[in-house]
Amino acid sequence: MVTAPLPEAPPPELRFRRGLNFGSSLRNLWEHRHVVTNLGIREIRVKYNQAVLGFAWAILTPFVLMVVFSVFLSGRLKIGTHGLPYPVFAYTGLLAWTFFSSALSSAGNILVSNPLLNKVYAPREVFPLATIGTSAVDAFAASIVLVGLFAIYDVWPKATAVWVPVLLLVLAAFTVGASLLFSALTVYARDLRHALPLLLQVGLFASPTFWGLEKIPSQWRSLYIFVNPVAMVIDGLRQTVLYGHSPNFKYLGLAATSAMLMLIVGYGVFKRLETGFADVS
Repeated sequence: MVTAPLPEAPPPELRFRRGLNFGSSLRNLWEHRHVVTNLGIREIRVKYNQAVLGFAWAILTPFVLMVVFSVFLSGRLKIGTHGLPYPVFAYTGLLAWTFFSSALSSAGNILVSNPLLNKVYAPREVFPLATIGTSAVDAFAASIVLVGLFAIYDVWPKATAVWVPVLLLVLAAFTVGASLLFSALTVYARDLRHALPLLLQVGLFASPTFWGLEKIPSQWRSLYIFVNPVAMVIDGLRQTVLYGHSPNFKYLGLAATSAMLMLIVGYGVFKRLETGFADVS
């Protein structure tokens, strides 16, 4: 009796294909929004409960970087601030960058060896979103120093600061998209755990945190902003809050487009890879 050879793979009609429905995924996430809040509160408690300085650690990172940039870099590199005190100029940029860097760094590792991954019944994106919320709380605490710098140097926000929510929305969209993307990819490519801190260190100096956006040649500036929307947010915060100018709408449009693309791609990749998180991590 001759038996037919076994197929090497199941026929295409029997293969599992994960569908991606953004609408139902977002509705499911909204129904579990309380999980994001609870995980965020838990993250803050774990992060600061045993720390002697508590929330002061959220302030120290951008403050120390501001001091280092002010003492060692501003004079030597002849950084123009258009009449602004350099500490105010640098700290404004560092606030935005520190939020992005902290959120991406935490979210990039949140799914790896997470004991709650199989214990919490919720869409898996609640974990990176909770860490982003924690970074937002840290950034809010760190902004107290900026208020103090305003008082010390007698520099106060201008009326054009009404554009700040728009800039923060762009920053939030790009941060969420990048965090979802890296948190998903890190589960399958563990080298990213080591590469991400290096990338963020390079990004700190490649972004206009301690220098101005005008250092980028005008012919490359649009591409630079599209690749790095955080740079436009940093410059936009300085223009609107400190200089009294409206944001450059061309650059704002490029940054918003890039941020939305990152958000869509990041969320799409995350949901595509979601089914294997519990097995691989």
